[in-house]
Amino acid sequence: MEACSAVEKEIEKVISKFTAINDHSQKIIKDVISFIEKLKGSIEETSPDQELTPGQVVVLRDAISKTKEKLQRLTTEHRDLHGTVSKVGKAIDRNFVADFTATSRTDVFQHEHNIELLNKIMAQHFYRQGMDDVADLLIKESGLTPDDIQPEPYAELHRIYEAIHNRNLQPALEWTAKYSKELDEKNSTLEFKLHRLAFMQILNRDVQSQNDARDAISYARTNFSRFVDRFEKEIQILMGTLIYLPIGIDNSPYKYLLAPEMWIEAADTFIKDACSLLGINKDSPLSVVVNAGCKALPALLNLKQVMMSRQVTGIWNGRDELPIEIDLDSEHRYHSIFACPILRQQSSEENPPMKLLCGHVISRDALNKLSNGPIMNNSFRLKCPYCPMEQCPSDAKLIYF
Repeated sequence: MEACSAVEKEIEKVISKFTAINDHSQKIIKDVISFIEKLKGSIEETSPDQELTPGQVVVLRDAISKTKEKLQRLTTEHRDLHGTVSKVGKAIDRNFVADFTATSRTDVFQHEHNIELLNKIMAQHFYRQGMDDVADLLIKESGLTPDDIQPEPYAELHRIYEAIHNRNLQPALEWTAKYSKELDEKNSTLEFKLHRLAFMQILNRDVQSQNDARDAISYARTNFSRFVDRFEKEIQILMGTLIYLPIGIDNSPYKYLLAPEMWIEAADTFIKDACSLLGINKDSPLSVVVNAGCKALPALLNLKQVMMSRQVTGIWNGRDELPIEIDLDSEHRYHSIFACPILRQQSSEENPPMKLLCGHVISRDALNKLSNGPIMNNSFRLKCPYCPMEQCPSDAKLIYF
């Protein structure tokens, strides 16, 4: 944001200067045109065969000189504008980096497994966005098998999501009716929000009629009774809208119930609850990685620049972790991190946490050290470093954080 603000300031300077030059130029050009037209009228009063008088020659020369002077001033102002415009380009070069390869690892995509993973998450992202034809083509050209990715849940969720945005609640209501029990167990507000929108749709029909209130009350009796315990106040508010039907709900204190934000909220709630119910992530892995990368990129660029200036870039290469910790905010924190209390190291895929029979957890490297080497047999018994219990190293269980 700081980089964008810096460039924006330079752009504002250009716009401000351009506006000032434009206004000034228009005034000068009009003055020159008016002056020349008057001079032309004065000269035309003289007979074509008659020579100009010395006084007229002086006036004409003076007019030419003044015109050249004003046009020269316009040229100078225009030239100064070019300098201001060039500062925008310099600000962009100064605040933005065109080449991000310094923060990337060239060996990542030399492995077929990594390429396959990338193609999978891209295809999955396209399915989530409703771009089924693009996803199918990617699967075909990348050599993936259709069994690797199941597009069905994404296609249905996207269809319902788009229907809500298009003010069509029927697909969403059918879906919530199908999973009503599961949604209640999760204490979801989705079903009530959809019925509330449907209720307001009845009251806000394009063609108003006396039956609108009757239809709305009938709909409320049919669908709101099961929500009374949880949404009593909200239902009372909905009933209050009936009073304002003669003057229109748009002119009532309840006009916020017709705001587009209510539909956006319902669509977002549907995606959140549906993904939770079906056991899939709300955000696609591709969007998560891109957003996290964009947030971390400024810090990585600064770090890389410092490392290059000190000629210590080698400590970054070939490692699966960064030299410093980068805060990605709570939205990108998905699990806890285990730090081994024995070796004081964070766990990794190569050195995962291991749970002992007594319940204490240490890293695999620590377990190997306590076992005097890799775990080979059940004859050796070790004592837990935190309690008196002795146990066989092979009894330790791998746990996941």
